[in-house]
Amino acid sequence: MRKWIVFLILIGSLLGLVGCTEKTTAGKESEQKNRVTEQEKKLEEQKASEAAKKAAAEAEAKRIAEEEAKKPKVINVVDPSTKNIVKSFIPVEMGFGTDNERYRQELEKWARELARGTDTTPGYDTKMVLDKIDANGQVTKGKPRVILEEAELVTNVIEASANGGEVFLPIYVNESGYKPEDAAYLSEVVVATYSTKFNPSITGRNKNIELSAQAIDNVIVGIGDIFSFNHTVGPSDAAHGYQPAQEIVNKELVMGIGGGICQTSSTLFNAVDKLAVEYVEWHHHSLTVGYVPLGRDATVSYGGKDFQFKNTAGVPFLIKTIYNSNGTFTVEVRTSAAFQSLLQKR
Repeated sequence: MRKWIVFLILIGSLLGLVGCTEKTTAGKESEQKNRVTEQEKKLEEQKASEAAKKAAAEAEAKRIAEEEAKKPKVINVVDPSTKNIVKSFIPVEMGFGTDNERYRQELEKWARELARGTDTTPGYDTKMVLDKIDANGQVTKGKPRVILEEAELVTNVIEASANGGEVFLPIYVNESGYKPEDAAYLSEVVVATYSTKFNPSITGRNKNIELSAQAIDNVIVGIGDIFSFNHTVGPSDAAHGYQPAQEIVNKELVMGIGGGICQTSSTLFNAVDKLAVEYVEWHHHSLTVGYVPLGRDATVSYGGKDFQFKNTAGVPFLIKTIYNSNGTFTVEVRTSAAFQSLLQKR
């Protein structure tokens, strides 16, 4: 009997243990499910927070964009070489969108002053200083021609006016149109020449012819180069050695410093006129001069009238001057033998 009682008690204990094990396993599964649920909630909360932040950022960006859109657009005109801002302006304040014609006119006036300069401010445009051959046969370098394209600048600014931003100055630099290796041969062949006479006894006037002749001697005029008499010779004043002599002013002969240099410019004109050059600037005297035929003169005055021509003859050439104190002055145009057949004449 006792054996059965002990056996039943043992069986009951084992069943109890099984029940505890099942309860323990079920508890663990429940805790694991709770943890998964909490993680899912945290992920959902994190996603919601990120979405809220994104929405807030987008709203802020939209607000800023709307505020920027309301602000007037600004144009910054920049010098491409220095990267400095040359001018900043607001297009709408100058008539853009309300009076576009006035806006264009304002821009054209500003671009013209910027390119050509004013009474107080130099412009971007600079004439070319042509290269010369010195007494030793070496090339003395001048300076390139610099041009600020006014029309292109105005167009670029107008195109940028709706949205604002940077506009770079359209500046073009033109070097002389010849090859350095050709310089040594440009004096080989005389392709045009012209001579004038002067009175050897008029020393002041003759000295002025001599000085201006020296200034243009051995100047290289490359293809497409523009020769400016005033820019090449410079001021014909006492500081540069020029002397008093008669000159024509308003149809009258008067004494002035530098009188006589027009004989140099006129002799040069008659020489280069035999070539297919293009005249950029050319003026006649108000009175007839005796050293060239009627209508064949070229008057000049530093700071005023100039004699300018562009080399459209197809090849580079050299200007040579020959001053003889006995009363003759000659200008020769020379080029290399290799270029002679390519040179275009009138």
